[in-house]
Parts: sequence; C-alpha cells; structure tokens
Amino acid sequence: MPVNAQSPHLPAVPAVAEAAELLHATQEAVGRLRQAVARAVVGQEQVVDLMLVTLFARGHALLVGVPGLAKTLLVSSIARALDLRFGRIQFTPDLLPADITGTDVLHEELDDNGRAVRRLRFLPGPVFANLVLADEVNRTPPKTQAALLQAMQERHVTVGTVTHALPDPFQVFATRNPIEQEGTYALPEAQLDRFLLEIHVDYPSESEERQIAHKTTSGRPVDIQPVLQGDEVRQIGSLVPRIPVTEEAVQLAVRWSRATRPGPDSIEMVRDYVRFGAGPRGSQALVLCAKARAATRGEAVADVHDVRELLIPALRHRLVLSYRAEADGVQSADVLHAIQRAVK
Repeated sequence: MPVNAQSPHLPAVPAVAEAAELLHATQEAVGRLRQAVARAVVGQEQVVDLMLVTLFARGHALLVGVPGLAKTLLVSSIARALDLRFGRIQFTPDLLPADITGTDVLHEELDDNGRAVRRLRFLPGPVFANLVLADEVNRTPPKTQAALLQAMQERHVTVGTVTHALPDPFQVFATRNPIEQEGTYALPEAQLDRFLLEIHVDYPSESEERQIAHKTTSGRPVDIQPVLQGDEVRQIGSLVPRIPVTEEAVQLAVRWSRATRPGPDSIEMVRDYVRFGAGPRGSQALVLCAKARAATRGEAVADVHDVRELLIPALRHRLVLSYRAEADGVQSADVLHAIQRAVK
C-alpha cells in the first residue's frame, strides 16, 4: 500500500480469535510507518524500530546522540505519520515548571448580569500533546525536570489545586547530548529509570551521508501523510500486554537484570565497575519491550530472541557505574555485553 494511502481500520482489541488479524494489521502498519519516516530521514532503521517498540509499549524513550543526527526530525516525522499532535520543549537553564505544564491566568469576562468578573483560566503548556520532544532535557534544573517526571509517570499534571489529564496516547521522547557537560544537570537515576529505552543515535554511513547531502539541499519539501490514526495506535498499545511470552524469555530477562547487581556471585566486570544495578523495573521493561517487538514483527509470541535484541537499550541507563569505570573508559553497554556472554 502506498505511504499516503488511507490505512485500513484495525479490528477491535481481541477476543482471542481476532488476535492474529490484529497482529497482521500491526505488522502492515509498521511497514507503512517505516516507509513514511524514510521519506524524511535517511537510514537510522534500528533507531526507528526501537522508537516504534517504545510507542506501542506506551513508554518513553531517551535519545542520545551528538547534534545534527536528526533526532528532532525522527520524532516529528513519526508524529506526522501517526496523525498525532506533536509538541516540542526546548530545555534551557531558565525554563520553569509552568513553561512545561501550563499555568492559570486571570481572565476577565462578563457574567449574566453584564458585570465584569475575574476568573482563573488554565492555559495548557506544550506537554499537552501526544508525542512530546523534550530537547536537551539535561539542560534544565532538577525542579523543572521533576515537572516532566510527574507527567511521564502519572500522565497528568497538577497546577494549583486542579489536576489535568494529558491526552491519550501521551509519550515523551527526550534527547541528550553526550559530549557537552558545561551548564548541564545530570538526570537523577529515578528519572532515568522512567524511560523505557535509551536509544543511541549514531553517525550515518558514507552512502547515507551522500543521500542526506543530496536530499537536504534540493529545496524540495518532504510531505509525510498519516498512515495510522490515534485510535489505532491505542488499539495496538492495548494488544501488546496481551501477547504471550515464553517462560524462557521471562527467566532470561530476570537473570540478566539481576546479574547487573553487584554481589558475591556477580561476574568480575560487575563487581569492578557497577555501584548499583537495574531494579525490577529493568526486568519489566525487557519483557514488555519483547512483547512490543514481537507485535511489530507480526509474531504471536515473544521469545528469548526478542529479549536478546533489547538488552542494551532496556538496561544501559539503569546502571550506576563506579568512578573506576569512568577512569578505565568502561561504559554500561560493555558491562551488559559481558553479562550477555556469561549469563545464559
């Protein structure tokens, strides 16, 4: 089906008999989404796949990469292909919580008797969108980061004494620049743990960079038509938790998550370089993302292969490394690769 064609309506979330039909429709929808995003973004197929896993698992993701790698374009392109409302927040040191959540303003209006009365009216902030890009999230102080954390965790915001629900779906894709440390505020471990995946955006290959140079200097605008509607995204999100997962996959996810925690039985690399390992939320993330990955591939059951493919993005931001690791140039991914080799 062409990218700009109207997507077929996905069937209602099953009854068991309809699960195969919805899985097939999900696989087709993912194919159209990949094509739509490829109209604007050259390469980065693995990044797109991980973003779609995050999307259908109804989670949030942290995109890490140097400037100029199309992180913003990736998020906005997915939002356009899904016909979802896109919001962008540029995080700066002087950003206030109200700049994210919105604020109450005093509004003057006439009552039934023609008298002027003043009432508070809520003006929603940019967080009231379906897909929110939190650009350079580590450039704002912890107080403002906490406002975003509440929205991510509870899917509503509180202004004054009133709680306002966020739209459904609501998902945050935050970006972080790994090379700049001046004027930044490290994200607390509690906030990092709220991100389902940490997705690293790498440099394009030489051939991809040639395509980028041609495409971005041609002067031709890129038109991305919606291929999936918001209610269809919600249906897929409701399907994902229902997908069965093999007992072997669950056991592997738990073993790998527990293997990140230092202790007498830990592998040498964990004992030497890890201060704190992943908590139970790490195991949960691995299993949920394995289900979402299976759904994007049209598979009826999530298995150990899905868990293996997601180990690094699901757990690397949940490890707290020691100063020795920093001195020796050891990264979280190095520790996880060692665990993957040692723990079967």
